Amino acid sequence: MAATPEQLRDTLRLWASGVSVVTTASSERRSGMTVSAFNSLSIDPPLVLVCLHKDASTAQLLQETRHFAVSILAESQADVSDRFAGRVPLDNKEERFIGVPTRTILTGSPILAECVAWLDCNVREQYDGSSHWIVIGEVLATGVYPNRRPLIYYNRGYHSLG
Repeated sequence: MAATPEQLRDTLRLWASGVSVVTTASSERRSGMTVSAFNSLSIDPPLVLVCLHKDASTAQLLQETRHFAVSILAESQADVSDRFAGRVPLDNKEERFIGVPTRTILTGSPILAECVAWLDCNVREQYDGSSHWIVIGEVLATGVYPNRRPLIYYNRGYHSLG
């Protein structure tokens, strides 16, 4: 018998992790979402993986654009995480970017300002993960801001390093 979704949530809430937002953009629109599944995959070649719910507008737009950026959030960006996680009710999904400064590097995917670090990626491979797409990204460019501290998510709440 498999664990229930609630049992899995209760267990995984004890896994402390950084908080990241995955974004993508076409010439007509942009989309972004907070993700809990983001990891490095390989240093050589430089690869990362993200998991995106198939029904999410960001996952759907990524199918078209085939590129994305990952912004690793700073401890001061809990409100940004909530906004891109859909916890802040908005009339229009495009409004998620209002008041959040961004920039682009190579792919045109928005990189959130004031983050700790970012990665700009092309989709290299994609796999079916049941309710989610498992997306492997080839990292084309990256940047870090060493004086900023990361936002940590643990036990269903935000924390900062001690």
